[in-house]
Amino acid sequence: MLGEQIRDLRLARNISQVALANHLGVTKQSVSNWENNNILPSLDMLKKIAQYFSCTTDYLLELENDRLYIETTNLTIEQIAHIQLLVQDLIELNSKVKK
Repeated sequence: MLGEQIRDLRLARNISQVALANHLGVTKQSVSNWENNNILPSLDMLKKIAQYFSCTTDYLLELENDRLYIETTNLTIEQIAHIQLLVQDLIELNSKVKK
C-alpha cells in the first residue's frame, strides 16, 4: 500500500516523519496519516513525494517494482558514468551474495 511505500522509503533514508513533513511543506500528522493509510496525499503531493524519493509515482502506488532512480541533474557525463559503474558493481555483488 502507498503508506507502506512511503514509510519504507523514509526509513531507508533514515529520516523522521517531521523531517519529511518539513521538506514537503506539510505537518508531521499528514505524513503519519499517509503512512498509516488513514488518508491519501493529493496528486500534487504524490508527485512531490516521488521527486523527493527519486522514484516514480507508479512505484509509490505499487504499479511497478524496482523503479527507483538516481537524480543526475547538474552532474557531468563522467560523474554519471561513475555512478552507473557503482550500481553495476552493487548488482554483481548482490548476485554473488545470494548464491
